[in-house]
Amino acid sequence: MPEHPLARYVYELFVERRLTLATAESCTGGLIGHLLTSVPGSSEYYIGGVIAYSNRVKQALLGVPEQVLRSVGAVSRECAEAMAKGARERFATEYAVATTGIAGPGGGTATKPVGLVYVACAGPHGVVVEEHRFTGDRWQNIELSAEAALRLLLDQVQVADRSAMR
Repeated sequence: MPEHPLARYVYELFVERRLTLATAESCTGGLIGHLLTSVPGSSEYYIGGVIAYSNRVKQALLGVPEQVLRSVGAVSRECAEAMAKGARERFATEYAVATTGIAGPGGGTATKPVGLVYVACAGPHGVVVEEHRFTGDRWQNIELSAEAALRLLLDQVQVADRSAMR
């Protein structure tokens, strides 16, 4: 698989600014980590990640509160936020991205349809979570989710840059 352009840009930005990154992936199943590590030299900034597919792993390795999983579920803004925070804290990085959602083709409900995905980015200025509703097949939804996470990450680094300039 050739380098993904967003992963190349993350590499250049993070190495130039001497930033570090961790990932917490559920619905993307490790694709973000794969994209990042497809760029030679990514070990300069990418510390590692967790594929937290089960709720047990979300709780044990990322510190997602049981109450969040019981009250709003794993596919929620709150879970994505907790996953990103947990990865940032546990890997001791400046940034962390997280994904949780329903890739399909099954698993959707009326309130949480297939393609519903939350991506989160935790950084020095807090956590930002985005909700997406993708309409592709399973692989397309996974790929679009990984790309959305990388875009959110890049946006948050640029927001931090603008804040530092003020």
